[in-house]
Amino acid sequence: MGVAHAAAAVVLLGSMGLARAEVDWARGLVTANGLGIADRHAPTPASAREPARRAAEEAARAKLTAALPSLPLASGGTLQTRLADPNVKARIERAVASAITVDSIPQTDGSWKVVLAVPIEAVRQALAGPRAFATSDVDPAIVIVEGNPPAPAVGYTVGGVAAAAVWVTEIPKWAKGAPRVKATAARSGAIELDAKQGGPSTLFVIVGR
Repeated sequence: MGVAHAAAAVVLLGSMGLARAEVDWARGLVTANGLGIADRHAPTPASAREPARRAAEEAARAKLTAALPSLPLASGGTLQTRLADPNVKARIERAVASAITVDSIPQTDGSWKVVLAVPIEAVRQALAGPRAFATSDVDPAIVIVEGNPPAPAVGYTVGGVAAAAVWVTEIPKWAKGAPRVKATAARSGAIELDAKQGGPSTLFVIVGR
């Protein structure tokens, strides 16, 4: 699956050295890695393993916390501009605390390497509130949006619908056969379509160049 714009890397330099988080618009994830060094004074590698894993997860969450404010918003600016709202800030903090484990690799000395991710949809919901779901199965689960869509950003409405979206360069296999529409315009945080398709529980697959 291609990404509408190559996965954006957010690089931050802090007291712990180079911290790196990546925004993958095709997977809909912001990911970060963390390394937890085993305590060399622990009696065995096994006893050092759990504290090392917690340290690795904390390091990855710290990178996610540092990177998320740089996410672009469909309405303009970045997430940083919305973090002054204590409710938004609290929801973003909960999203980071609940980050999903993408990968975890134990080392022979008891150390751990982990990769954690925050879904971009969790960020959208932190801004817009909980996702609404249709009460019937009339709306398609997936709608493909072609044409000339804007660059990826968080929070676009698509055809008037506030819903989850991923941004790709080519239609993934799992979306083939889904209904297709064309983007006719994008302004003021809204992508306009040439036909009404989808609802709040639809995933919009936005195909860029």
